[in-house]
Amino acid sequence: MNTNPFDWQSQLAATAYASFPEAQRKPVIGITGNYAELTCKLAEGYYKSIVQAGGVPVIIPPISETDVIINTLERLDALVLSGGADYDPHYAGEEPWPTLGDINAERDLPELFITQLAYNRQLPILGICRGIQTLAMALGGHVRQDISDIWQHSHSQQEDRHQPTHSVTVEKDSVLFRIYSDSAHSALNVQQSTLEVNSLHHQAVDDTGPRFRVIARSDDGIIEAMESTEYKSILGVQWHPECLESGQPIFRWLVNEARQYRRTCDVHRRVLSLDTHCDTPMFFPQHVDFGRRDPKLLVDLHKMAEGHQDATIMVAYLPQTMPLSEHPKQYTDQIFDQIEAIVAKHSSFIGIARTPDDLWTNKHLGKKSIMLGIENGHALEGSLDNLRHFARRGIVYMTLCHNGDNDICDSARGEHTHNGVSDFGREVISEMNRLGIMVDLSHAGEKSFYDALQLSRTPIVCSHSSCRALCDHPRNLTDDQMRALAQQGGIMQVTLYSGFLVSDGEATIEDAMRHVDHAIRVMGIDHVGLGTDFDGDGGIRGLASSAELLNYTRELLKRNYSEADIQKLWGGNFLRIMRLVQQSRTV
Repeated sequence: MNTNPFDWQSQLAATAYASFPEAQRKPVIGITGNYAELTCKLAEGYYKSIVQAGGVPVIIPPISETDVIINTLERLDALVLSGGADYDPHYAGEEPWPTLGDINAERDLPELFITQLAYNRQLPILGICRGIQTLAMALGGHVRQDISDIWQHSHSQQEDRHQPTHSVTVEKDSVLFRIYSDSAHSALNVQQSTLEVNSLHHQAVDDTGPRFRVIARSDDGIIEAMESTEYKSILGVQWHPECLESGQPIFRWLVNEARQYRRTCDVHRRVLSLDTHCDTPMFFPQHVDFGRRDPKLLVDLHKMAEGHQDATIMVAYLPQTMPLSEHPKQYTDQIFDQIEAIVAKHSSFIGIARTPDDLWTNKHLGKKSIMLGIENGHALEGSLDNLRHFARRGIVYMTLCHNGDNDICDSARGEHTHNGVSDFGREVISEMNRLGIMVDLSHAGEKSFYDALQLSRTPIVCSHSSCRALCDHPRNLTDDQMRALAQQGGIMQVTLYSGFLVSDGEATIEDAMRHVDHAIRVMGIDHVGLGTDFDGDGGIRGLASSAELLNYTRELLKRNYSEADIQKLWGGNFLRIMRLVQQSRTV
């Protein structure tokens, strides 16, 4: 290679153009820029630390236009919230204290916006100094305007920033402890769980809020680090790791999380992600808006886009207590009319799908999809003609019952009215087979389950059920039921209702993955999927809405499932059954 510093073309030829591709794909890390004197600026430690950790740094100017922020985030794999001046307390609904330091009006609103939007998209985030305060300000915590009256040692060091000046105690079960425990040249004192740092501030987080927990404090009790309680790759530190030789492990952690985020997004770009059960129509009476990010909903267009979710089966749910005088069929039609109106209003972005091919077509067109289903055969009002009517409307499955016996079968929560499937239920199952509608046995009693398994000429689905071996609830399937279902060619979709995942306490994404893993061990990879039950009491920490469904894929990747297996678990198995059932139609 020519070492003449002015012969830049030879240097380029010897590096970028010596082989193909020109460069290895590396994670792109956005860094919020500081602002002063009409200039966006950034200390070199930030971007050099990211390069050293294997990432590609991009500086983000302080601009509050959300179109600019969103388009920026779509091209990033992680975000660094950099240090700087104090926050204007008006953004927290507070009046400034006399001791408030300098604020930076150009930065506050843009960084609050970008933090919330990056959080919604599951981007890995590292907050440094002011950045940890940004996380708290944006995501439900609180920042104390001045800590000089409560600190016991100086948090405004006089030494050079490259010099550690005090220690923090790190929680041993934290991400930060693991980051340094795994580092070959760790600055962590493992026995004492302490880390030497260089904090420089007089504001500090004094309440992390529910989305974070404290993982490091200085010896005077000041919060020096926090991490997500929601299984997100978000870490905030009050010190400046970019100035310390010992800070590099934190940046390596961020770049690795960014790499995993990009890998997950790439998988979603190629596979079709279908949630087989959501109850969003239950919220229609509350005048929700599917086209905005509605806080009442767990599923809307924004959240589906944020979670890279392609499709959902949206059901018309009928409570068992609805009397015939309230016209269950008419009510179901009204639900479907409203869904079709939503799709018509947002037709550039979402479409109705009635077949697996419709789903793939919409995905290739860049559209989301809604499929129609019925939860509770009570909608038929005892008439097979009504079943044929709903087949013409394009339903893909009907859940035979809900939490109570109906005229089709006994429920898992019923009174054993028919000792399984009724005579009318036998006709319903036969007609569903003929019409190409999937028979869904979630909510069905055990005798009803085995009866339907024997009666149906096509494989059975359980659109939103979980494993009784892990959570002893009558709504869940026993291992014997799961094996019988698989032997008949059917599938079980793990659901995200906490009460079906754990017997006591709050369920998390880890519990959901235990059910997925168990179901695969019992049934095989070809017979398992996901039916969230979002907006019908489904939703757990780590998988709280459609916006967080990327986390499901990431967990599957961490468990070394192949992309082919992930497609099966993300709806491929369900669509195989749907295609078979629809092709078996004899009308």
